[in-house]
Amino acid sequence: MKTLHVDIVTPTKTAFEGDVQSITIPGTLGSFQVLYNHAPLMSSFEVGQIKIEEAEGKNNLYATSGGTVEVLSNKVVVLAESFESPEEIDVERAKAAMERAKKRIARETNEESIDVLRAELALRRALNRLKLVKKL
Repeated sequence: MKTLHVDIVTPTKTAFEGDVQSITIPGTLGSFQVLYNHAPLMSSFEVGQIKIEEAEGKNNLYATSGGTVEVLSNKVVVLAESFESPEEIDVERAKAAMERAKKRIARETNEESIDVLRAELALRRALNRLKLVKKL
């Protein structure tokens, strides 16, 4: 099987580096998969799950908070805001973040100081993490 090289970088670390059969990314207009000899591409992506099919055929899912991706000459570079395996996710912290965000959204109608969009994004991130942990 022909492979492509994937580098995934977050603000704090190189989160993944290796040759894979495919990578599926949660694009802003829908998920898309990158395989060997994919056309050149630059795109943003949003909160969701990145699926990596390793060269040996093993599938892995990761939670992400969005970012950008570049595909060029069988090399994929992902600049992600976050990239977490199910084992790295602190379930209690994600549940607390979800509850905080829900409370902020519920209060927003009477308070100008609450940033509703920020709270909605925090809620999406927390739900994404919990959904990934629940799958496994």
